[in-house]
Amino acid sequence: IKTLESNYLKLKKEFETEENTFLCKLNENGFLNEDDYIKAHLEKSEIIELKEKIEKLKSEIQSLRSVNNNLLENLKKEKDKKISKKPLEELVFEKDAKTAGLNSVQRKIGELESRLRENNEKKQGLNEKLKLISVQKREYTRWSGLHELIGSADGKKFRNFAQGLTFEVMVNLANKQLKKMTDRYLLQRDKDDPLELNVIDNYQAGEIRSSKNLSGGEGFLVSLSLALGLSDMAGRNIKIDSLFLDEGFGTLDEESLETALETLASLNSSGKIIGIISHVQDLKERIPVQINVIPQSGGKSIISGPGCIKKG
Repeated sequence: IKTLESNYLKLKKEFETEENTFLCKLNENGFLNEDDYIKAHLEKSEIIELKEKIEKLKSEIQSLRSVNNNLLENLKKEKDKKISKKPLEELVFEKDAKTAGLNSVQRKIGELESRLRENNEKKQGLNEKLKLISVQKREYTRWSGLHELIGSADGKKFRNFAQGLTFEVMVNLANKQLKKMTDRYLLQRDKDDPLELNVIDNYQAGEIRSSKNLSGGEGFLVSLSLALGLSDMAGRNIKIDSLFLDEGFGTLDEESLETALETLASLNSSGKIIGIISHVQDLKERIPVQINVIPQSGGKSIISGPGCIKKG
């Protein structure tokens, strides 16, 4: 009995300890008492089901941990690259700004593509216009060439051109007459001013001289040749039977005077009437037919010679 009592007391004490521990566990887990715990106690089938769910969740947790570890590892690798030291907020701001810039560029690209299409259409039209311009250019070149030669607003250039043609003919005819008088000189039109006359001096190695610096005798020969050339040119349409020369013979030396008179004599023999007005005494002796002008008092003069008749 004593042993049993001793065991009983021992067991009772253990029971009380266990009961207190159990009640504390109930309180810690939110149960009010043992009845409340029993009511919440699950059936075996439910426990098995929950265990299966727990195992499944554990497996998913393990898989997620593995994925998380991979992500962390990749994140560490990306951080180790040290692409940028900027914080995420600043990078996000820059990304948004660049996105806005990209959108703006894309809009501009769209505008440029539209303008390019428009430009291609205009280019096609331009090619047609260029063909027309090419035709107009050829026409313009033709008229521009004529304008360059003879064109001016007041018609002066054309007049000079036409007069130049006439002048060229007269110079050629004058050279033929000049050659009969002397082989020293040759007349030539000025290159810069087509209506001006130059003289080529063959005795001075073909030096080109201006007609303005000729001596009196030289000028007389040139003038005589031009007069004779003009007479020949006019005689193509109108018959010119007479030629009058006023002075100039006094500037000639003996040889030049002789040459001039021989030229005039040859013209006279061809049927032309040559009249010379001069006061040179030597010339008077060489001309058989003369009409003399004799001064009188009171500022008057009388003429005498063949065909001159004195009246009252």
